[in-house]
Amino acid sequence: MVLMGVSAGKRILLIIGGGIAAYKSLELIRRLRQKGHFVRAVMAEAAQRFITKLSAGSLTGETVYDDLFALTDEAAMGHIELSRDADLVVVAPATADMLAKMAHGLADDLASTLLLATDKKILAAPAMNVRMWLHPATARNAGILRRDGIAFIGPEDGAMACGEFGPGRMSEPEAILAAIEEMLASDTKIPLPAALSGQAANALAGRRVIVTSGPTHEPLDPVRYIGNRSSGKQGHAIAAAAAAAGAEVVLISGPVALADPKGVTAIHVNTALEMLREVEAALPADIFIGAAAVADWRPAEISTAKLKKDTGNGIPLPLAKNPDILATVGRRPKGRPALVAGFAAETEKLLENAQGKLAAKNCDLIVANEVGAESDVLGGDKNKVHILTGQGRESWPLMVKEEVARRLIAKLAGMLN
Repeated sequence: MVLMGVSAGKRILLIIGGGIAAYKSLELIRRLRQKGHFVRAVMAEAAQRFITKLSAGSLTGETVYDDLFALTDEAAMGHIELSRDADLVVVAPATADMLAKMAHGLADDLASTLLLATDKKILAAPAMNVRMWLHPATARNAGILRRDGIAFIGPEDGAMACGEFGPGRMSEPEAILAAIEEMLASDTKIPLPAALSGQAANALAGRRVIVTSGPTHEPLDPVRYIGNRSSGKQGHAIAAAAAAAGAEVVLISGPVALADPKGVTAIHVNTALEMLREVEAALPADIFIGAAAVADWRPAEISTAKLKKDTGNGIPLPLAKNPDILATVGRRPKGRPALVAGFAAETEKLLENAQGKLAAKNCDLIVANEVGAESDVLGGDKNKVHILTGQGRESWPLMVKEEVARRLIAKLAGMLN
């Protein structure tokens, strides 16, 4: 039975250290799954002396990772992506060796590398001999980690596997689970410093930015329309990030189920023709970001009455080409924004098509992303993009759309300034 809690459905990256308490991590996995959470396990080399990858993998239902240089694992999910995909990182058991690596920034295996690369909060459940826990070196390391923002659960007093008694026992799985759920009840994201994340208050101060977002709906009749599955999440996140960077932002949005971001002027439209009209009215601007998924075609004629299905073998549907808003702005002979950025959402030949778009539409930057059948970018909360400019290409790891937005605004601010 899966008991869905308030924080159910979160992604946990469980790093299993090499101690006898590793056996408790299996029960922790079971309890996390029972609560509806998704768990990925990473095992230190020494952990495999106590439990097997097969045991951990059977309980998580996922691949268990252990090798920083495994080419097959890296192809499936790179170690940076693995560290960022979780909502929370849990180290259980956190051995003395693991705490020392964390405190001093060592990254000589997969587990320690992930702990250094993650952008999420970390919960550590120490487990070690009482003398090791009370040693001044371990006390110093724990103090460093607490000052760095690492959360701790335990250790508890009790009998040790070595026969001694005192502090050093790893907390029980139910206590660790409670600590996990308490942390998941608030934001677990660790932002980059403002100067690096593009959120410096003056990064775009005094600049005007126009952002288009969401789909367009091209009406067939009073009831039906031609549209697409764009949610507007990425475009709205970009508008919010630009406003946070100090810009005057005009957001021109198609029909979406999202609240207008704070600090922007939002204009709502339905069709491509309406969106183009509002974009041209909003100019001039320093930056134009065309994040909307504008329909390429619209019905040549709109029926004033609902089209009926009992009209024989089908309804003829002549189409007219919609204006290319991105190209229209990019090719403006006068009043072109200093920077014009667009999106290339492709199902095949992603980079080739995006490079062609960069030139054909006279853009300064193209954000390319896959939207094929196996992708959940349209409507999802995460995005994996490639950034193309006249100077080359950058490939960014999978991240939440808000982080894509912050990085994009930081890049555009750097290009502008």
